[in-house]
Amino acid sequence: MQTKERVLITGAAGFLGSHLCDRFIKEGYSVIGMDNLITGDLKNIAHLFPNAAFEFYHHDVSKFVFVPGELRYILHFASPASPIDYLKIPIQTLKVSSLGTHNLLGLAKVKNARILVASTSEVYGDPLVHPQVEEYWGNVNPVGPRGVYDEAKRFMEAITMAYHTYHQVETRIVRIFNTYGPRMRLNDGRVLPAFIGQALRGEDLTMFGDGSQTRSFCYVDDLVEGIYRLLKSDYTEPVNIGNPSEITIKAFAEEILKLTGANQKLISLPLPKDDPKQRQPDITKAKKLLGWEPKVSRAEGLKITYDYFKSLDKEELFKKEHRFV
Repeated sequence: MQTKERVLITGAAGFLGSHLCDRFIKEGYSVIGMDNLITGDLKNIAHLFPNAAFEFYHHDVSKFVFVPGELRYILHFASPASPIDYLKIPIQTLKVSSLGTHNLLGLAKVKNARILVASTSEVYGDPLVHPQVEEYWGNVNPVGPRGVYDEAKRFMEAITMAYHTYHQVETRIVRIFNTYGPRMRLNDGRVLPAFIGQALRGEDLTMFGDGSQTRSFCYVDDLVEGIYRLLKSDYTEPVNIGNPSEITIKAFAEEILKLTGANQKLISLPLPKDDPKQRQPDITKAKKLLGWEPKVSRAEGLKITYDYFKSLDKEELFKKEHRFV
């Protein structure tokens, strides 16, 4: 009997990590999920525990990582991903993308495994180039409130490339733009769950500034497909994965109100420091190198996500909601 190839996915109990676990199980791999549960939730992967092809390690990758046996792939998705989280736990945010990435790159080297690290569009900061291409170096404030996340991810990319060039480790870097879908935390502070949560609770929707800043939202299934194709490719430079369909925050809030049938007001709060004014991926590389582009329309993806949030119990719905950035 042929043994299944094994994959380590960090941040496995998080939004993206749990969907990646599902995908690799579906593809016939044996999956090791790892998470310290600082922002992840075991309910996201509870359905996988009865599966013999899945095992879970409760561990912080900022500490030494040991996994017995062979590994074919490592996907490093362990990191707080919302401003509410990384402003609350800045040191852990810096550690997981620096010490954690170092530990996992060392594991990849020992195991002769290919590693894909999850970077972010936040490496572009408040961009002066639009849409954002991978060659753009970014406009980041290293000592601002968002610097703990932005610079952690920039370091992640740098050390990953260093391991690739110096140790010949097989590495891949994905730059993820705004993503949404089932299993997002309703109270994690990001714009989409914040708007839907407010609509479901009958609260006014709050945006920052005049809502003219833009975002580009990619449905999670599309993102996972892009990540999977990048992992399997031979390309070692960073690649943007996101949906180039750009929309203003104000227009997006109006879409949410229409979707939910809510009649609340849209109110404005002061714009946070270093809030990006524009966010839109140039996905030319992903199209050319991976044959990838998003397939799920925003209307379709929002409907699925809204239905998921509606299915949550009232205790989850009425947890204290954080403001989004």
